[in-house]
Amino acid sequence: MGKKKSQQQQQQLTPLELQIMNVLWDLGPANVQTVQEKLAESQELAYTTVQTMLNVLHRKGKVRRTLRGRAFDYAPLLTRDKAVSNAIGDMVDRLFGGSVDGLLMSLVKSRQLDPRKLEELSSLVEQHERDKKGKGDESD
Repeated sequence: MGKKKSQQQQQQLTPLELQIMNVLWDLGPANVQTVQEKLAESQELAYTTVQTMLNVLHRKGKVRRTLRGRAFDYAPLLTRDKAVSNAIGDMVDRLFGGSVDGLLMSLVKSRQLDPRKLEELSSLVEQHERDKKGKGDESD
């Protein structure tokens, strides 16, 4: 179990890594300068800081880099959906002992999830299950 947690924690993105990944998810493959310019809209970071963080993400297997001329283009290997799934799983494990019910009850108690929203979620889950079954039937 300790091994699973350490692997999951390695999958978690730091706040700065997440900002950089958001740029790559939005723009697609980009070089350091393009990422730095896009990040500058919200915070000033040195070129070398962005370059270091992109190289860290590359070493972690979160991005792929391709040499174009004299600069690397970085493209996301980690999808936004997978990053969200990892972050939610980590939060549920750390804050609710792995209990999704605990998370939902916390949302209900804090009034972030009311009966109308619960009904909407229920409909979304049902639709997701129908879609999943439909796709499963096609591949058979």
